[in-house]
Amino acid sequence: MNISKHEQRVLHVLAQGGAIHFERMPNGKINSVSCYTRQGHLLEDCTLPLFDRLKKRRFIKSKGGRPYRVTQQGLACVRAQLDNR
Repeated sequence: MNISKHEQRVLHVLAQGGAIHFERMPNGKINSVSCYTRQGHLLEDCTLPLFDRLKKRRFIKSKGGRPYRVTQQGLACVRAQLDNR
């Protein structure tokens, strides 16, 4: 599947144990998202349109109101990358 560089970066962070935290408006719609690595650092590449694309393609999923995590389909689409620590 064809995935952009920013989508790839976010999926790679999620595959390593990161999570996407979100805030909802009173009507229930998500109005802001922030992607955190497993070390607690904020990833600036995760925007609301990017989040919507990942969610629409079913690469990320939330269970029970918890932060969004990568799905098995998302893991299959992420390319192997060197860990840049």
